[in-house]
Amino acid sequence: MDLRAPTTDLHRSYLDAVDEFGDAHRDGDGDWERVDTDGTVRTFTRAELETAEGFARFVAHQNDLGRRQRPGYVPCTFLWLVEAGGYVGSLAIRHDLNDFLLREGGHIGYSVRPSARRQGHATEALRQALDRCADLGLDRVLVTCDDDNLGSASVIEANGGWLESTVTAGDGRLVRRYWIESSAR
Repeated sequence: MDLRAPTTDLHRSYLDAVDEFGDAHRDGDGDWERVDTDGTVRTFTRAELETAEGFARFVAHQNDLGRRQRPGYVPCTFLWLVEAGGYVGSLAIRHDLNDFLLREGGHIGYSVRPSARRQGHATEALRQALDRCADLGLDRVLVTCDDDNLGSASVIEANGGWLESTVTAGDGRLVRRYWIESSAR
């Protein structure tokens, strides 16, 4: 399993995974939104992503570290989990923490498509992401998960995460807040 920049080579595999997720939130995949030069927020539609041209625009946007941000958002690196030439999941590395991310979102968000879960992909993806965080100068990163998501908690703990606290999120969920020293890797 490798962490790679989004690529048009995974067009069909990515969309198949989106279908597999259904209406579930995909942590680490972004909001399918872009900010135009005039500040207008536009959404990439599923119909647009079905086309080669639309998907290419989406991939270019995801890979553009200089892309315009929505107000309140921080710079972010998007990566895809890839195995055997197929899309397995998404991971985002947030370069800074705003108040929301410090409380409940963290530096790293990730998700693995349902058919690829419990195969070690998330653990390996987080391990590789920590190396990238160190390269970005993030010596210590915050990674969070829902309190009842024991699978994600074990992924974080397997990568050296230590539980600082459990907080109540804005929507009432309990969220575990873990710190990991990326520079010690």
